[in-house]
Amino acid sequence: MNLSSLDDAALAARLALEAGRLLTAAREESGLAGKALGDKGDSDANRFLCEAIRAARPDDGLLSEEEKDNPARLAKSRVWIIDPVDGTREYSEGRSDWAVHIALAVDGAPVVGAVALPGLAGGVVLRSDRPKPLPAMAESPRFLVSRSRPAAEAQAVAQALGGTLVPMGSAGAKAMAVVRGEAEVYLHSGGQHEWDSCAPVAVAAAHGLHCSRIDGSPLVYNRADTFMPDLLICRAEWTERVLACVTWASQAPD
Repeated sequence: MNLSSLDDAALAARLALEAGRLLTAAREESGLAGKALGDKGDSDANRFLCEAIRAARPDDGLLSEEEKDNPARLAKSRVWIIDPVDGTREYSEGRSDWAVHIALAVDGAPVVGAVALPGLAGGVVLRSDRPKPLPAMAESPRFLVSRSRPAAEAQAVAQALGGTLVPMGSAGAKAMAVVRGEAEVYLHSGGQHEWDSCAPVAVAAAHGLHCSRIDGSPLVYNRADTFMPDLLICRAEWTERVLACVTWASQAPD
């Protein structure tokens, strides 16, 4: 198929799907494990995605976790921001909570996104152009947190709101768990990069979720410094209370 004939959303979804298939095959057929498998997955998926995007959208900018940053992207209105394997550790351990992120930011806004969850049965791809109704919420909010380093703010806010913590792997898996109705809040304050959240935010926002910094300010992409200190993705019904609790937690004495 001529990928250049696809619109932006279809291109993002197709690339996420194909990269997921490539990664799944490598995990099942390469005979590798651990770091060697993770390195192969990162390299192979990055090569496939970058070559495909440059061929299909030669005039656009590109930012990938697995490539040296090209500052020329800063002068572009349209920039693809990708994470070939979000959650390399989970991927290499044979877990299901890893993802492939493909996003298009236009003038700093995440307008198109696709997040593949290849470890789930059937290989799920969630898209910004095909939002579905959100499932019913739990009575008490479930907060997605890192498996190894739960954010202090998330723990404090969950306690204040009578919520529970749900450990999970990659950022994309966590964000999509809110979209899929497996949790109500993903509050992260440990620092990430643009490729960790751009595609998940595009998909989550299209599904009607609140997406912002944890102080409520907007998320802006395609910056010279790709570091993003924090992130909040949550059900709109919980936004006001979560943001208020974050403010309270940050002002409380140690």
